[in-house]
Amino acid sequence: MTAEGDFTLDDLFTLPNLPCRADLIDGRLHFHDPQSSFHSVTVDLLVSGLRRSAPTAFDVSRNMTVVIDRRNGPEPDVSLIRAEAITGWDQMSYRAEDVVLAIEVVAKDTEARDRGIKPRKYAAAGIHHFWLVSMDRESQRPVVEVYEHDAVTGTYALTGIHHDHLKISVPYDIDIDLTAIDNL
Repeated sequence: MTAEGDFTLDDLFTLPNLPCRADLIDGRLHFHDPQSSFHSVTVDLLVSGLRRSAPTAFDVSRNMTVVIDRRNGPEPDVSLIRAEAITGWDQMSYRAEDVVLAIEVVAKDTEARDRGIKPRKYAAAGIHHFWLVSMDRESQRPVVEVYEHDAVTGTYALTGIHHDHLKISVPYDIDIDLTAIDNL
């Protein structure tokens, strides 16, 4: 569901009775449907995998608004942030320059945003790494598309598509067994 209007970050954080998950994109509020089991378990798998090997310079967060500008505050499913960006337990957002990796797990209601506008917004904001995660229909497991920011074009370049096992060395050494979803 989308709320038409010219909303700002102030509205996102102060309007009463908003659903708990919302993206602010170009002044419009986009609300999320309830998560599927695949979505929820995949987010858990990625969060635990990232936390397992994250250097102390980083922290992993889920469902936190990323402040790009006054009219844009998308909410990635998972974010890797610089640890010094954490200000306290009441924090509700991070600045885009403090986000190192944004991850979107594709859902039916958010697919167009997850594959389209949100990666473009993250890239334009200079977030260096982006993962797009979807479900392989045959295996019912996550497939992770890994992208890196191209400073020349200002867009993301695909660096790999990972089935069953995600092992990469940037932004740090990450090793996640995607088949572990079978046991969760």
